[in-house]
Amino acid sequence: MIRVQREDFDVGAELDRLSADRGSVGGLCAFVGLVRDMSGRRAISAIELEHYPSMTERALEQIEAEATERWPLDASIVIHRFGRLEPGERIVLVGTASAHRQAAFEACEFIVDWLKTKAPFWKREHTDAGTRWVDARASDSAALARWDREDAAGHGPSVRARGAPKKAAE
Repeated sequence: MIRVQREDFDVGAELDRLSADRGSVGGLCAFVGLVRDMSGRRAISAIELEHYPSMTERALEQIEAEATERWPLDASIVIHRFGRLEPGERIVLVGTASAHRQAAFEACEFIVDWLKTKAPFWKREHTDAGTRWVDARASDSAALARWDREDAAGHGPSVRARGAPKKAAE
């Protein structure tokens, strides 16, 4: 499930929905991203996230589908906020549910790494010195690149490597 929204979300309620009526779920992993009050040595008073709705939703749906293809997920959710957000506010929720905890962990991490560098959001930081647009950091790109290296090396996700089936029908 993908949602791009201005309003806040209830993490507990969203995770309850993710695992509701799914007795096969053995692991639920969640990441909640928050607005920090510092960027390097600069104090942040707020950030603004902009996006093109149909482009953003389509890109998020594609990465969620890729995660579902790579790992045996029973369910997943990505909620990403836009608009003006202040320190301490929630920006994003990524949740993954699987029969196996390792698949839930890896798929969640994969989606978060992708969001940090490839999601079509534009972020502007507000500081005492003015505003500035923020680019992805090299460390975020390196985190995402490791998923490509795993595929290129033919190793794939560890759950698949151990032989866990993607879906019951496989």
